[in-house]
Amino acid sequence: MQLQLISFVLIILHGMDYTGCQQHSSPRLRQHKQISGASSGCQQGGCLTCSDYNGCLSCKPRFFMHLERIGMKQIGVCMTSCPLGFYGTRSPDRNTCTKCRSECDSCFNKNFCTRCRAGFYLHLGKCQENCPEGLVRSDTQRECVPGCPAECEACVNSETCARCRPGLYQLSGRCHHVCPEDYEPSDKLMECTPQVHCDVGEWSEWSPCSRSGRTCGFKRGKETRTRQVLQHPSPFGNPCADLSEFKECLVKRRKCPGGRKKNERREQRNRNNRKDKENQEGRRERKREREQERERDTGEREDLDNRNKTEHRHRRGHDTDAVSPEDSLVQ
Repeated sequence: MQLQLISFVLIILHGMDYTGCQQHSSPRLRQHKQISGASSGCQQGGCLTCSDYNGCLSCKPRFFMHLERIGMKQIGVCMTSCPLGFYGTRSPDRNTCTKCRSECDSCFNKNFCTRCRAGFYLHLGKCQENCPEGLVRSDTQRECVPGCPAECEACVNSETCARCRPGLYQLSGRCHHVCPEDYEPSDKLMECTPQVHCDVGEWSEWSPCSRSGRTCGFKRGKETRTRQVLQHPSPFGNPCADLSEFKECLVKRRKCPGGRKKNERREQRNRNNRKDKENQEGRRERKREREQERERDTGEREDLDNRNKTEHRHRRGHDTDAVSPEDSLVQ
């Protein structure tokens, strides 16, 4: 009976110690369960052996062991292929994921990169900051590519020109002797720019029938309608169509307001024109009279000169006849 009481007391004391011990260790256990839940390492189908705290400890065949960092600790994860930035190595004991070199974004093995990080360019499996001679850097591909095409003066990569040689026009990174369809050359920019065709608006309403700017005083006239240019064409674009149209029209003749005054002004203009014409005729007539008088004066002077010459010849002849025969003998 005493032995049974002692055994019962020991069982009670042992249970109290286990409870206290469980209370002290519960935060750590909860932490272990939280990490295990986040990584779900032991729940993965690739794990061969695992731990709630450390994740996978070993993987099934053909799976790679990869260490994932969560906070300050790492847990094991079994994967069919290694993530970006790692490459897989196989061995009889285990398959592991190994990190690529620092300049590699992805790699095939330790010494062969397949894509470089920003600022490095791939050439023959190596990531370099500068490309060898004859190659240029391609920021999009992060590779060393062949140099500029022959028609480029400067290029971004082997397929994209930044500036063309003289006489060529650039379009979308390529150089053209003749711009493609729907484009036209710009000698100022040395680029192929899109053609712009003329665009016009709708026709206006027909104007009232008019003639010489008047809407009265006639029977036959014209009506007009116009439209505006919405988009002027580029030098090689389609020109604008007609911006105005005319058609003949018939109206009932009616007198214009203020027609009497217009008639009076017209008659006054006619009178002034007649006076001007008469004045011009009078000036011409006076001019003819002066010319005739000048001709008469000239004729009279010529007649007078002729008479004087005749009289002079007569006097000379008379003087010759007056010489005596005795004077002639003496001589």
